[in-house]
Amino acid sequence: MSAEPTPPTRRRLPVLSVRARIILVITLVAGLGMVVVGAAVYLEERGRILRQVDDLLGANLDAARFLVEQGDADTGTWASTESALAAVVQRAAPDDNTGVMGLVAGEPRLVPGVPLDVDLRDAPGFVAHVNEVTATGSPYIGTYAEDGVTWRFLATPIGVSVEGSAVTGSGEDAVFVIAYDLNAELAEIDAAARVWIIASTITLIVIGAVAALVTGRLLRPLRQMRETAERVSAQSLSERLPVSGRDDVSELARTMNDMLDRLDQALESQRRLLSDVGHELKTPITIVRGYLEVVDPDSPADVRETRDLAVDELERMGRLVQDLAAAAALHGPAPVKPVPLDAADLMRQIARKAEGIAGAEVGVGGFAEVVAVLDPARVTQAVLQLAQNAVTHGGGRLVLSSRRVGDELEISVRDFGPGVPDDEKSAVFDRFHRGAASAERAGSGLGLNIVQVIARAHGGRARVEDAAGGGALFVMTFPVADTAAPRLIIPPRPPLPAWAASAGGADGRQPTEPERPGAGVSA
Repeated sequence: MSAEPTPPTRRRLPVLSVRARIILVITLVAGLGMVVVGAAVYLEERGRILRQVDDLLGANLDAARFLVEQGDADTGTWASTESALAAVVQRAAPDDNTGVMGLVAGEPRLVPGVPLDVDLRDAPGFVAHVNEVTATGSPYIGTYAEDGVTWRFLATPIGVSVEGSAVTGSGEDAVFVIAYDLNAELAEIDAAARVWIIASTITLIVIGAVAALVTGRLLRPLRQMRETAERVSAQSLSERLPVSGRDDVSELARTMNDMLDRLDQALESQRRLLSDVGHELKTPITIVRGYLEVVDPDSPADVRETRDLAVDELERMGRLVQDLAAAAALHGPAPVKPVPLDAADLMRQIARKAEGIAGAEVGVGGFAEVVAVLDPARVTQAVLQLAQNAVTHGGGRLVLSSRRVGDELEISVRDFGPGVPDDEKSAVFDRFHRGAASAERAGSGLGLNIVQVIARAHGGRARVEDAAGGGALFVMTFPVADTAAPRLIIPPRPPLPAWAASAGGADGRQPTEPERPGAGVSA
């Protein structure tokens, strides 16, 4: 039996860290900048030297012409062309890296009496090249780049006349030649270029070291974020990033800490939800199981009583599951779909629906004629939940109203029960909260929490206050849209009941005191 071949392991390519990439980019950009600046300076300096060489050659041409035209100092004329050439060669003022020579009949015969940096006779083909370019009898400035040399030279024929007649003298052609060694001239800036290269290399090393130091300090919070993220898990969310400074990285650390706080709160809320759900389901399951264990199967009355109790507890568990599903839907990515609508029309529709709640005696207060950005289905759900809460815990009588306060729309539901104690007002909207004075554990304890979630999903909030004259006043606030916003067209509904013909309650009067006490307040 042959063993199965081991699958080849994938080789991970080395990955440069962010710090290494930043250092590399900074160094490359700095190096590129130095190269561009150095090349520009080098080319400019090289061009300046070449222009200077041409200017010096032109100056030597002017000096040679002036000397030939001036003639001998004693007689004012030249005895021969060769004597004029000798004077030009001897009086030439050669610079560094130059050479001077006089050609007579195409052969080098005259050189200065002092040694020069360049001997023009070292290049075998240079004399023939000069004779070729001066064959026309005109001055010539050009470059000779053969025989291992690069010379920029001036070659000008020398011609004289005696007493204004034709050219005389030896009868041989004379040419004055002066040349600059371009390699030697440019070697000066080559030395400067080598110094620049060394200095630039040292500078790049310093830039890289400083970049490594600075990026290490700046990116330390990022490294700590990565290490913290590796340690953080569902069992340990207490890790937080140290925050120091006021730069972008420190702001990122603060944002990460805020995110961890929210995650911690979300997980804690999830744990509490699971604990609360387990507690809520444990009671009916225990009751049903206890009765089923002791039921007498031979007693029809006992069986019917146990069945009714089991059905009642199962219905209570079903309502809890439905409320949990509704609450979960409100925590999704799009819990509400708000649109601009007429808030007064929506409240009139909700009032008609509230009349259908068993035991409800609905009164209508004033409705604000404003355009608000609301999800009509969710707002209806929240208001009807408050209405049901008023029926269950406030005696049944309730008043629906709305008003505009600044840029907000307040929708309120007032009941005429015993109200909410001050020490419970801050917790009445919590999940599974029930008032301490409740005589019975009616409801799932999620209704008011759903109301709060719907209000917050709209960018508003929910609160409870003591109503004037007794009872509780539950208020939800929602943002008001621009008055120019389009109005939502709501299909026509049946006419309002007779009690809603006016702004007050039944017979047009606002209810002021409860007809029967409630059993308490529950979330």
